[in-house]
Amino acid sequence: MNGRLVTLEGGEGAGKSTVLAAVRERLEHHGIDVDVTREPGGTAFGEAVRALVLDPARHGICAESELLLMFAARAQLVRERIQPALAAGRWVLSDRYTDASYAYQGGGRGQPLERIAELERWAAPVAPDLTLLLDLPVEQGLARAGMRGEADRIEREGGDFFERVRAAYRARAAAEPRRFRVIDASRAVEEVRAAAIAEIDRYVAAAREGA
Repeated sequence: MNGRLVTLEGGEGAGKSTVLAAVRERLEHHGIDVDVTREPGGTAFGEAVRALVLDPARHGICAESELLLMFAARAQLVRERIQPALAAGRWVLSDRYTDASYAYQGGGRGQPLERIAELERWAAPVAPDLTLLLDLPVEQGLARAGMRGEADRIEREGGDFFERVRAAYRARAAAEPRRFRVIDASRAVEEVRAAAIAEIDRYVAAAREGA
């Protein structure tokens, strides 16, 4: 099979870390060489940007700067890791990717979608092949996230912000049903993990049939 880019998206407290580990294990079970990364981050430059963007002390970062920083980290990730991995026939599994900017900087911060789309075309010209969206009510997600410790700069936003993020994610999924698989993340963790694994199994089977 050719290399594929699989992304995992969702709001705060959706359980992405748990599902990411399960998806990685399942891909490896299928004999797939997978490179796991995250956004922002995944490279030395990206991790430095992550520390800056999520630092609670940086409360003065404007929406435009936040958007550009996210795409700066993403551009480095695409060129340093994603494109080389795909060219070598490997699969890439990313904790967040471009959809996160449409949700957080677009829906949450109100940045124009056409501006995000232009940055995407220029800085991140690799589209995901499959996106698993972990969806759950905002109140439930924030309650879960609150048990993880000190909140970062973005996690400190209010419920209205995260409602807009969720709505943007759901709109993206509705607009691209062939790429997105929406998983009800309000269920018990074992059920969510099982649902994600089932989606991966179906996708891998279809990819092998089309190889």
